[in-house]
Amino acid sequence: MPSLKDIRLRIQSVISTRQITSAMKMVSAAKLRKTQDAIIKLRPYVNKMQEIMSEVTSTLHEDIEVSYIKPRPLSKVLIVLVTSNRGLCGAFNSNLVRQLQHYIHEHYQNLYEQGNVHLYCIGKKGYDYLKNKSYHIIKNNTEYIENVTYEKASELANELMQMFDAGLYSHIEFYYNRFKNAAVQIITNEQFLPIPSPAENKKSSEEGFIKNYIFEPSEVEILTNMLPISLRSQVFKILLDSVTAEHGARMTAMHKATDNATEMLYELRLNYNKARQAAITKEILEIVSGANALKG
Repeated sequence: MPSLKDIRLRIQSVISTRQITSAMKMVSAAKLRKTQDAIIKLRPYVNKMQEIMSEVTSTLHEDIEVSYIKPRPLSKVLIVLVTSNRGLCGAFNSNLVRQLQHYIHEHYQNLYEQGNVHLYCIGKKGYDYLKNKSYHIIKNNTEYIENVTYEKASELANELMQMFDAGLYSHIEFYYNRFKNAAVQIITNEQFLPIPSPAENKKSSEEGFIKNYIFEPSEVEILTNMLPISLRSQVFKILLDSVTAEHGARMTAMHKATDNATEMLYELRLNYNKARQAAITKEILEIVSGANALKG
C-alpha cells in the first residue's frame, strides 16, 4: 500500500490536473459559443448560393465555357485535409485521418498507386499523422484555422482555384469534421472543383417544369464574377465548421477529463483516509503494547 506522503502527492497532482482541464473546458465553451453562432448564420447563405450556382450552371448551353464548371477526366486528385493545430480534443483528428486513409484506398486506389493523389494539410495534427506515411503532401499550412476569417479563406480558395485553372489537378475536394453539436462531429468530404452538378429534381421533372433564367448582362460575365465568390464562401464555411467542431470536441473531452479527475480524487481521498486510520491504529497498538510491557 502506498505511503501517506505518496497519496498526498498524488492528490495534489490530480487537483492541479482537474483545475487545468476545468479551465480548458470553460475556454472551449466560450469559443464554441462564438463560432457556433457564426456557422449557424453562415450555412444557409453558403448552401443557397451553392444551390443557385449549381442550378444555373446546369442550364448553360454546351457551347458556353465557364471556368470551374466543366468536368474533367479524373487524372489527378487533390484532397484538402482540415484538422486542428492542437490536441486534447479526443479522437477529433485521429478518426478523421483514419477515415481519410480508408476513403483514398476505397475511391482512388489506382490513382494513389500511380502517385496522383496529393494532400494539402490544413492544421498541424493532420500533417504530423501523415508526414511519415506514403502519402504525397504538397503543402502544410497552420495559419488558416487560427482565428478563421473570410480573408484567410479567400486566400486558400484563390490558391486552389489557381491550381485548378493551371490544370495541376482535375478534381479538388475537402475532407473535414462538420459540426453538428458539442458532442458530435460528422466526417465530411465535400467536392470543391469542378462545381458538382445539382441532383435531379424529381418533382420538377414529373411536373415537366424547367427553370428558365434571364441573364443580364450575360451568362458568362455573371458566372465569372459569382462563381469565385461562391467558392470562397464555401471554403470559409468549411474552415469555420472545422474550428467549431474542434471546440466542441475539446470541450467534451475536457468535461470527461474533469469528471474522471473528480472520481479519481474521491478514490485517492478514500485510500488516504484508510491508510491514515491504519497508521493511527498501528500507533495505538504499539503504545498499548509498550504500556503493558512496562506493567509486566
